[in-house]
Amino acid sequence: MGREIRERTEEEELRGLEDREEFEPNGFDESEDDDTESPLAEVIFKGNRRAVFRNTSPVEATSGMYVIVEADKGEDLGRIGMVSERLRSRKQKGGRRVILRIANERELERWRQLRPREEQAFQDFCDRVARREMAMKPVDVEYQLDGRKVIFYFTAEHRVDFRELVRELASVYRTRIELRQIGVRDEAKRLGGIGPCGRELCCTMFLNEFAPITSQMARDQNLSLNPSKLSGMCGRLKCCLRFEHDFYVEARDRFPRLGTRVVFEGCDGQINKLDFFTETVTVRCSDGDDTTISLDDYQRARDMRDGRKRQ
Repeated sequence: MGREIRERTEEEELRGLEDREEFEPNGFDESEDDDTESPLAEVIFKGNRRAVFRNTSPVEATSGMYVIVEADKGEDLGRIGMVSERLRSRKQKGGRRVILRIANERELERWRQLRPREEQAFQDFCDRVARREMAMKPVDVEYQLDGRKVIFYFTAEHRVDFRELVRELASVYRTRIELRQIGVRDEAKRLGGIGPCGRELCCTMFLNEFAPITSQMARDQNLSLNPSKLSGMCGRLKCCLRFEHDFYVEARDRFPRLGTRVVFEGCDGQINKLDFFTETVTVRCSDGDDTTISLDDYQRARDMRDGRKRQ
C-alpha cells in the first residue's frame, strides 16, 4: 500500500514537471523569407537571445565577429554565432532585419558600459516589484545599444497587470520600456548554468526553441521515474530526454515486451530487462537466476517455438 502511494505521488510530481503554458513564444512564426540572396547569420545577444539577420553589408560575416544590427527603432550589438544557409528554414517573428556593419571599438566600449547600468536597473526593478507586492519574479534587464529601449524580463505563474509599473519605469529611465513575461525554460536559458552532466545547459549552448517534454519519454527510455533526477535547472523535465527518444521508440519495436515468456537453453522464465545499446535481453529463470541473451538468440528461440506450434 505504501509503495503504491509513493509511486502515485511521484507520478503526480512528474506531471507537474511537464511543460505548461509558456509566455515567451521564442520569437518564431510562419513569416516568409522575402530575401533569398543575402547570406544569413545567427546573432547572439545578452542572455543567449538569438535571432537570424540578413548580411547586406559588403563585409563577409564570420563566427565570433561583433556586429551592429538593425533593432527596434534603433541599433543593437551582438556576436555572430553561426553563418549558414540552414538558417533560411528557421522562422522568425516580424521577418529578418539586417546586419549594418562591424562594431568598432567605440561601440564595443559603449556596449561594455551597459553591463553595470543593467545591474543597477535590475536591482531597481526588484525593489519596485517588492514594494508593489506583485506576483512576479524579476529575471534580467537588457539595454538596447543606443539606449532607446530597455527590456525587463520576468516570470510569473499567471498573467500580470504591470501597466502602472511600466509608466513608473518610463518616468525614471526616460526611454521606451518593455516588460516581457517569459517561461521558466527561457529564464534558465538567459541566466545559464551547469547541468548535472557537468556541461553547460543545452538551452544556453544550442537550443533555439523548446519542444514539449513529457514523462512518457522517460518511460520509453526505461529511466527511473525519480522527479529529482529527471528535472533540470528550470524545474521542468530535462530537454535532453527528447534527444534520444526517437532511437528508443524505434528500438522498442524490435524488442519483446517486459514479462514475455522465454524458453532458451534450459532456462524457462520471463524477460525482466531490455538493453537497447547492447541489443540483449535479461531473462529471470524459474529457479531465480538471471541469464542474458542476445536479441538474435531470443528471436531464433521465438521462431523455433512458433514453428513447433504451427506443426
